[in-house]
Amino acid sequence: MSYESTAHPIKIGYLMDFRLPDSYPKDMLDDLSFPFELVFAEALEAGLIDRPVEVVYREVEGLPKGSVKAVIDGFGELVDEGCLVVFGPNITDNCVAVKEAIEQRFHIPAIAVTGTDDWLGEWTFAFPQGSMTDEPIFWADLLAKAGHRTVGMLVERSLIGESYLRNFRAAAARKGIRVVAEAPIAQTAQDISAAVRALHAAAPDALVHCGFGFGIVFINPVLRELDWDPPRYTSTAFQNAWVNPVMWEAFTGWIGVDQFDEENRVGQDFLDRYEKRYGRRPQYVLPMVNHDVAQTLLRAFTDAHPLSPRGVQEALERVKMLPAAAGAPGTRISFGKWTRRAWMGAGYLVARRLDPDGVTSHLVDRFGADG
Repeated sequence: MSYESTAHPIKIGYLMDFRLPDSYPKDMLDDLSFPFELVFAEALEAGLIDRPVEVVYREVEGLPKGSVKAVIDGFGELVDEGCLVVFGPNITDNCVAVKEAIEQRFHIPAIAVTGTDDWLGEWTFAFPQGSMTDEPIFWADLLAKAGHRTVGMLVERSLIGESYLRNFRAAAARKGIRVVAEAPIAQTAQDISAAVRALHAAAPDALVHCGFGFGIVFINPVLRELDWDPPRYTSTAFQNAWVNPVMWEAFTGWIGVDQFDEENRVGQDFLDRYEKRYGRRPQYVLPMVNHDVAQTLLRAFTDAHPLSPRGVQEALERVKMLPAAAGAPGTRISFGKWTRRAWMGAGYLVARRLDPDGVTSHLVDRFGADG
């Protein structure tokens, strides 16, 4: 091939701001990268782009187990690698701190799945897998539909936990639901029997967990000791259930906020192609989210002039009404000059419950389905 026919790849940084456990299944590791690989390979084959796209992966231990510094350093390494855009960080506590470094030092667009509006800014875009403002409204709707009038809260001591709680109090009040007990718990898996017993003494109709998810690990065992099986709801922390059997057991019996909907044809068509190429068909949301991020970046890369961090940032603002694989049917992706949240439509969130088989889950409700 001649000198004139070749070009360096477009580089995307993929910043995972927590270290995956050794028990993390290899198939799920593949699901981090394969959606990007498939979307960009299809685009290259179809002539939509004229150069390959390379994903540069970094894994660091940010909060809640590590530090913000590790995340900022990891982001800086991806910038130094020549990445035009970074996917990550994604944990709210890290995102709020890293945003300042992006604005002051890095000047490169970043996309996160964080649920906090505090991440949104000139360079920072979000595919919020839930939201500290939206999810509490969804919980209140679900609780009201089920006829629950009182609730007990388990709240992780973190920005995530406190943000959820603050917004849920307002949403619950609008639905006539009374919070009868609030118990703070650790961000990581600790003995929380005293907190659960305090809620049991308050006898709420249902429980709600607010947090990243690791704090939920020992709740079910305490409930069994108490012979208490209340309806219980959690956030998009629910999506951590697929990490390992420990997390699956922790979320079994809970209704959580998710984005996997079997009726979304965009998502199912993508899984058809995914299965044809890789020989497996994931039944959880991560591949859908990464598909949507990859398609959005593809649209931006084809419209970025020049192909630079600022060019990509401005091109992201021109992504409009892109059909989404994640969420309920009809969910779309749009950014804009003053719009930094990608998924549009109430149905970008759904509620699911884990099945006891340790493998599957089923749809419980769609946010906004009742109008």
